Amino acid sequence: MIPAMPATAASSHRRRGHSRKSSAKSPAGGAVPAKGSAKGSAKSPAKGSARSSASGTALRFGRLVAMGAVAVLILLAGVWGSWGSAQHVMLTKGREQGTVEVTRCGEDTCAGPYTPLSAGSTARARVEIEKSVAVRKGGIYTVVIKPGSDEVVRSGPAGVLYAWVPLGGALLLASVVVAGGLGRVRVGWVLAGSGVALLTAAFLAV
Repeated sequence: MIPAMPATAASSHRRRGHSRKSSAKSPAGGAVPAKGSAKGSAKSPAKGSARSSASGTALRFGRLVAMGAVAVLILLAGVWGSWGSAQHVMLTKGREQGTVEVTRCGEDTCAGPYTPLSAGSTARARVEIEKSVAVRKGGIYTVVIKPGSDEVVRSGPAGVLYAWVPLGGALLLASVVVAGGLGRVRVGWVLAGSGVALLTAAFLAV
């Protein structure tokens, strides 16, 4: 007859078997990696990349808007600077037209007698015209009188082209901004070519 195993021995045997099963199930190192921490570490680089891409896009968009605004302002300034004289030269209906013989020139203006050519215009002993490369002492030029004054501006094709010289300069400046700031090289070349053509035609005409 086999004697009964002591209770203490049986419980010790059961504990050893349970510890073997636990060690077999757990991975090396005794720690089970957390799924949440792995997912978080994978997501954090993606979030940083998205944020940097969005900030880069915003900066590029802001630069394009700023450069576009500068180009538009340059062109508007050119039109505004030209229109002050161009309006009298191009919109001649109802304005006094005639010729002026330049007899003297000062630092800023030249002067001489005015001979009328249009109906209703009267002769004047002295009118003033802005001193420029388009006006020389001893020359006789067709002019238009500015309403309500004794100031005249040169008329005819030469006067029209010369009145738009400020716009020609603005086109050259805007071409640099468009090509360099906006990256529109072809558009920049078109603007530059237009400006050069306008300036060349104006100085050849005068």
